[in-house]
Amino acid sequence: MPLKLIKRIFAPIWKTWFFTVFVISFVLLYPFFYITIKTQHLNTTFKIKRIWSACIAYGSFVFPKLIYKSKSKKMPQPCVFVGNHTSYLDIVLSTFYIDHLALYMGKAELLKAPLFKTFFKGMDITVNRKSIKDSHRAFIKAGEEIDKGRSMVIYPEGTISTYGKLRPFKNGPFKLAIEKQVPIVPVVNLNNWELLQNGGYFKSNGCFGVAKTVILEPIETKGMTEENLVDLRERVFKLINDTLHEYNGTKN
Repeated sequence: MPLKLIKRIFAPIWKTWFFTVFVISFVLLYPFFYITIKTQHLNTTFKIKRIWSACIAYGSFVFPKLIYKSKSKKMPQPCVFVGNHTSYLDIVLSTFYIDHLALYMGKAELLKAPLFKTFFKGMDITVNRKSIKDSHRAFIKAGEEIDKGRSMVIYPEGTISTYGKLRPFKNGPFKLAIEKQVPIVPVVNLNNWELLQNGGYFKSNGCFGVAKTVILEPIETKGMTEENLVDLRERVFKLINDTLHEYNGTKN
């Protein structure tokens, strides 16, 4: 039997197992999420989220490998984490390298998901990217959270890239970092899409393995103004793109 056919048969089986682990672990931890979010003990919420991520990853036999190009494994606080978006695993595995409370910016459709809307109503930030007004609201909210010493996780492509190819970056996270004068931390997800690919349930990749993530040196924005926005955006794009080329041999 050809290897490609074996992978095609195995993928939906593994994905079913992955989502089963995802849901069961979430349901078991949900009371703790609910209480800590309602009482605004968000530092504790994030610690529970890290436990949840570990349950999902190890329970589905996905083993994170962190490659630090930064001088320190301690992340600046607050900061804006900016990474390429290749898979839902990007979010799950982000808590392995984020060592303090960070909030996520995600699409507004997540508010329709049962249980999960608890995060986005009480902790994270949703945005309807088709609405200029809502995007501005989300931007203001993110700035307020940074003022409280909380970091933000934003994927500047605005959507998941099915085959891991880098898409053009939007200005939002870079404008936010400059306005608040906080560092940008570029993150490169090398192969998450090969383990859990976005797409048809029976057509996309799905398998266990080692998930590799590269954490690059933080970029200071102190002294930068809006005039530096495009240069900063392109600099981060190039860093991530070059890292993908270095490890995967792919480049836009």
